[in-house]
Amino acid sequence: MLLHGFTGTKNTFRQILPVLEEDTVLTLDLLGHGNTTSQADFSRYAIEEQCKDLADLLDQLEVPKVSLLGYSMGGRLALAFTLYYPERVEKLVLESSSPGLKTQEEQQLRQIQDQALADKVMEKGLVSFVNDWENLALFSSQKKLPLATQEAIRKERLSQDVEGLQKSLLGMGTGSQPSYWNQLSAISCPVFLFVGALDTKFCQLAAQINPHLKKGSIVTFSEVGHAVHLEAPAEFSVALKNLDSRR
Repeated sequence: MLLHGFTGTKNTFRQILPVLEEDTVLTLDLLGHGNTTSQADFSRYAIEEQCKDLADLLDQLEVPKVSLLGYSMGGRLALAFTLYYPERVEKLVLESSSPGLKTQEEQQLRQIQDQALADKVMEKGLVSFVNDWENLALFSSQKKLPLATQEAIRKERLSQDVEGLQKSLLGMGTGSQPSYWNQLSAISCPVFLFVGALDTKFCQLAAQINPHLKKGSIVTFSEVGHAVHLEAPAEFSVALKNLDSRR
């Protein structure tokens, strides 16, 4: 099961799907993104509620257990799902993600920042928001990608609904989600932390997370940034395929 990041859709991982062709792969639009409705009650956007949605979906599909990959926002959701439903996860891959913020003060500050971002997307509109989003330092390495790839990423971002993005930011943003730092040691399945070497912040986070994990591994990809699956899809695919050999 593959979970995309903020402004992404179920198509985010299209470049790595061929390597998973021997497996049954589940990709989906997370609430507030892609083809989901933005009209759902705001309470439905909480990360705990979205974890319940994932569990319900697996029940409907009669899938007892998954290998779980989450990128950025999707990684935070994947981690939460693993903590709430440990019996449903065989292995966990967290790409450029975090367990949330450690202190209440950090959470409160981030909530203010997320509110400002949510206001911006509603007031300025989607195009202006995406223009600003693409120019964040976090995504600077994506400017090296082929033009066709950059255009595909932008098209995906521009396919979103502003109300859905607003509710997602406020409902399951980093400032709103619980901090899972103190629960990392409870995870019994293997956890692989995928990071791009140019993404200094998340490299440092991975180094802080890994000592708390019983079966943790850091996988660093050279010369790429935050979105490893987009910036180095071939290397990412090889690493995914060889997860078991890393244990």
